[in-house]
Amino acid sequence: MRAALVARSGVVCGVVALLVLATAPVDIAWAQARPAASAVPALPAAVPAASGDPRTLNLTQLGLNYAIKLRGVSGTVGIPFSVRADELVTAASLRLNYAFSPSLIPALSHLKVSVNDVEVTTLPYGAAEAGKPQTVDIPIDRRLIADFNRINIELVAHYTNECEDPDHSSLWATVDASSALTLNVTPLKVTSDLATLPQPFFDRRDVRRASIPFVFAGASASAASTTAALSAAGIVSSWLGGLAGYRGATFPVTTGELPTAAHTVVFATPESSIAGLILPAIKGPTLTVVDHPRDPAFKLLLVMGRNAAELTTAASALALNSRAFTGATSTIADLQLPAPRKPHDAPRWISSDRPVMLGELAPGPVFSVSGYTPDVVKVDLLIPPDLFTWRSRGIPLDLQYRYTPRVRPDQSTLNLSVNDTFIGSLPLRAANMASDAWWNVFALKLLPDGSALHSTQLHLPPLAMGSRSQLRMHYYFEQPRTTCTPVLDNVRGGIDPTSTIDVSSFPHYIAMPELAAYANGGFPFSRMADLAETAVVMPDRAERGDIETYLALMGHIGDVTGYPALRVTVGSASNVDQWADKDLLVLGNLKNQPLFTRWAAQMPLRRDPAAAAGQGAEQFHIGTWFEDTLNLIQGSRQREDLPTSTTQMSVFEERTDAVLAGFQSPLRAGRSVVAVVANEASQPALVNALLTPDLLQRIQGSMSIVRSAQVSSLLSGETYYVGTLPPFTWLQWNLSRSPLLLAGLVVLVALLGAGVSFASLQLLARKRLRRQ
Repeated sequence: MRAALVARSGVVCGVVALLVLATAPVDIAWAQARPAASAVPALPAAVPAASGDPRTLNLTQLGLNYAIKLRGVSGTVGIPFSVRADELVTAASLRLNYAFSPSLIPALSHLKVSVNDVEVTTLPYGAAEAGKPQTVDIPIDRRLIADFNRINIELVAHYTNECEDPDHSSLWATVDASSALTLNVTPLKVTSDLATLPQPFFDRRDVRRASIPFVFAGASASAASTTAALSAAGIVSSWLGGLAGYRGATFPVTTGELPTAAHTVVFATPESSIAGLILPAIKGPTLTVVDHPRDPAFKLLLVMGRNAAELTTAASALALNSRAFTGATSTIADLQLPAPRKPHDAPRWISSDRPVMLGELAPGPVFSVSGYTPDVVKVDLLIPPDLFTWRSRGIPLDLQYRYTPRVRPDQSTLNLSVNDTFIGSLPLRAANMASDAWWNVFALKLLPDGSALHSTQLHLPPLAMGSRSQLRMHYYFEQPRTTCTPVLDNVRGGIDPTSTIDVSSFPHYIAMPELAAYANGGFPFSRMADLAETAVVMPDRAERGDIETYLALMGHIGDVTGYPALRVTVGSASNVDQWADKDLLVLGNLKNQPLFTRWAAQMPLRRDPAAAAGQGAEQFHIGTWFEDTLNLIQGSRQREDLPTSTTQMSVFEERTDAVLAGFQSPLRAGRSVVAVVANEASQPALVNALLTPDLLQRIQGSMSIVRSAQVSSLLSGETYYVGTLPPFTWLQWNLSRSPLLLAGLVVLVALLGAGVSFASLQLLARKRLRRQ
């Protein structure tokens, strides 16, 4: 009996030993990821190589576009990152560039790094390295990584063993923006199911700029089939651009062949010929997801139809109802398009016909904050670019806010700003009658939870508002000064989501050309969110770069409006005359777009005659105008922060110069043209400028020249106006623009008054003579 027990225990011990040995490498690696707290980390060796493709993202790419400075005895910053659904992380590491205050106590101060609330390592404070930049590579166990993740870096700092001020200036540490997260990823095979759309073609977990290849039929396709495919591709690219949002989206194009190692969208009709791909039988507007023939880890989305109308129907169904499909393939039996959009009703814009609640513009959780160092409440404001706010007090903001009442009167405030422009401060009142003026106490409205509620109406200054602005509301709670007594961090603040912003009282009227309205708000094309009044004019023989530019611009406008370009018209220069009633987006380069020559007299730039004759470089010169006298009479308000039409610049065809130019349509007054002049070499720089915020804000005036990573803008050409004003406002506006016209009107009124007075006096004189 005893022998049996001994034998049985031996077996158990052996099994336990095997389990320990099996898990030992993981445990050792886990221990290596957490260095001893007493050791000061030197610059470590590189992280061991792992399987999968490495991907490195710095903090700016991860969304932290500001300097990180941790303050106080316990300051924390969170770094979010995510992993695509079709990727597996095989290894991860964080390279942290940081520095400590030189005034801290080594035994009590350190940085704590955690991933999804699991501590990964502690970086101790070393007196020898204090105040100096330090670098450390921190391995991250891949088992900690989920779809959505957060790296927390917490400062634990003390400068004295006695009573200390938690806001003392010596309590700080910095994390440099060059710190980077490296993920080794390997692709995962996903199921061919339309229910997962827009994955894997676009994955919201991926914070990088989206790059989604589009494939079209080979050169044998007819012109009508090519135009139909471009129209369908414009709908899909605008949909994907709206999903990409701040990331931006590009659409590399191939013709007649499939790209490798990429999830790809294919547009096909029965006559399409694409190497390596056997199309299924097309029985109507169809959406199908299949494996990539060369690499089953990647997918193809086939957008198909038997003719142009069915191809457009399939693209529209995808953009409108992507969540309604299931299975590997779906044929659309019937599609009823939504009613045509109304002017200025883009889903992402603030409505022009009613007050809009802030809760409609941002998710609910962002409106509540807590603690003495709360986050800033941020609300993105996309207003119509042609909003006419001249001589107004500003845009009304009916703000309701709540907060924990102060114990006694202090400097606590709610600070408001638009972008970086400070608007004002609202005081946070005390609830103690003995310590505040009685009228303030009685004006304080207390809610059942003890918080105070205030309402006020502000006006956001028009000059601070652009097409894309951000309203920032920051609670500042003055922290009480105590002597060695812990401060209870129980203060709260919140903005009521029912607070409203109202632009419905403003007319729509704008001086054109203004490329800032196009770059930031897609105007004038985005005036109708479905682009029903927009025609895209491609060259008669569009090149690959022209198509990529077109798709990127559709994605950009889709991001602005939040709505697919269901009714955009796409055609070639030979058909442009039939679109006189539309705003025109003209694409091409100096050689393949004949409209740039045909409309040279109307454009704010002109082609060099020598270059046109084949002598010297292809170039455009900015024209000169002799309008100063006319402007003095009729008035012309032009910006003074940009070069004017007297400046001469050249755009060379063989260089990487791209041009955006705006001017009034030669086909009909009041309609606009935006000309996009780019060749295959300059097209990437142009798209990058539209998708990079720092470059985007430099696109303005009537013409912008993009050279590599530089953007130069200027004013040139005639000013025209789009929109309407109320009669009295129109009269005021036009008189304010022209001093001579105003003086002439005053003289005319005086002469009329004098004439009327003279006539009435003559009449009285005749009556007196008759009586006599």
